[in-house]
Amino acid sequence: MPKDIKKDHLIESFLDSLYIEKGLSQNTVQSYKNDITSFAFWVDESINLPLVRISKIDINKYIAQLFKNGLKSSSVNRKISTIKSFFIFLLKKKHILVSPVEDIEMIKQEKYLPISMSEKEVELLLESPNLDSFIGIRDRAMIEMLYATGMRVSELINLKITDIDHNRLVVKVMGKGSKERLIPYGEVASDYLNVYLKNRKEINSNEIFLSNRGKKITRSAFWNRIKLYLKKENLKESISPHTLRHAFATHLLNRGADLRSVQILLGHSDLSTTQIYTHIAKQRLGEILKKHHPRG
Repeated sequence: MPKDIKKDHLIESFLDSLYIEKGLSQNTVQSYKNDITSFAFWVDESINLPLVRISKIDINKYIAQLFKNGLKSSSVNRKISTIKSFFIFLLKKKHILVSPVEDIEMIKQEKYLPISMSEKEVELLLESPNLDSFIGIRDRAMIEMLYATGMRVSELINLKITDIDHNRLVVKVMGKGSKERLIPYGEVASDYLNVYLKNRKEINSNEIFLSNRGKKITRSAFWNRIKLYLKKENLKESISPHTLRHAFATHLLNRGADLRSVQILLGHSDLSTTQIYTHIAKQRLGEILKKHHPRG
């Protein structure tokens, strides 16, 4: 039998491997940490066994408990994926001899379409910040850059001054898995970005988007700003900063962009991930047809 090793050490080693060997971002590693820590806590409370002695039956009990707690299939699948990765890591490092996750299957779930926004809704959101204030100027520049590039919020808030090529209107982005990509952006976004940079306090910081205190703005702070504008413009509460990424892709496809180009711009490693946006585009076209066609 493999020797029992302290739970915390196993988890930390697993998380280190995600960060160092797989190059996952801090946010992604934190998500893994939350999931595996919750699982380890349940193991302590419910079956009181070392992690290296967990069986397939134990994992299935945990999955059943997640559904009892009201989690959606998508959330359960994320946790299953984390647990699978964890035990594959333990097997690879010879902490266990047999993997209890080998026959554990993901839960079948309905495909859902990400929430997007119409071009009119995007326009309302873009025009909502008050340009008489520095914060409003910053927010407008951030929203413009999100919609102009389709980058993730985490990518936006981590932008550095040196990532912007003002002459070629190209921004360098460090995406998931530390993959670098170059994204072009338009003159409108460029204008608002330049206005912000001119009004930006002279602070010895390479970060582009700063808080009132001169520190890099956080995801939660930016999300709170977006919520203010959604309320102000009476837009759907389900909209989030990430929705602008969906809108970017959907609006490009609606206007004739090819799928492969959108995949490159979004930084998707798999084309099937991008294809979900073609369904949104078709759904939107169907709504337009129904609304405007005389026999719709």
